[in-house]
Amino acid sequence: MTHIAIFASGAGSNAREIIRYFRGVEDIIVSLIVTNRPDAGVIEVARDAGIPVLLLEKERFFRGDGYIKELKTNGIDLIVLAGFLWKVPPSLIENFKDLIINIHPALLPKFGGKGMFGIHVHEAVINAGEKESGITIHLVDEQYDHGKTIFQARIPVSASDTPFTLAEKIHKLEHGHYPAVIEDFIQKSKRG
Repeated sequence: MTHIAIFASGAGSNAREIIRYFRGVEDIIVSLIVTNRPDAGVIEVARDAGIPVLLLEKERFFRGDGYIKELKTNGIDLIVLAGFLWKVPPSLIENFKDLIINIHPALLPKFGGKGMFGIHVHEAVINAGEKESGITIHLVDEQYDHGKTIFQARIPVSASDTPFTLAEKIHKLEHGHYPAVIEDFIQKSKRG
């Protein structure tokens, strides 16, 4: 059995899709929701699904133990970032080497890095006059939006798109691809 922890800071729409997807998969389970915000919508998503929540305290996360003990106690094998807005500390990256996956709402390496999240990314894509955008699913390393790319999906950006209409298109891509890419990553890891 592979146990997943989903880290999220917001409403939890990707977390909801991942949880729903893995309900139908025998050997993979979402075991923990981790958030840095006590008012995050993902807490309600977790509650509805009967999944425990771990609320992070900033100082301990960055300068303490990174909550590694709690993750290990819960048997976590893979960390999935789904709209988690804090940078992952080196201690966590070390303990979960090549076992932390992130989704970014653009085609990396473009439009990544510090401050490039959510609507800011879509504004930058439109302001740059890009003809396409998409999603990038990648491994997490010590730099923002930098680790090895696992998967990308592309969509056209139309002249009539606004940051908000582009965000809607990107959300559909995320929901349509992220859970299946996670499953594929796990299955490939098991095969070695």
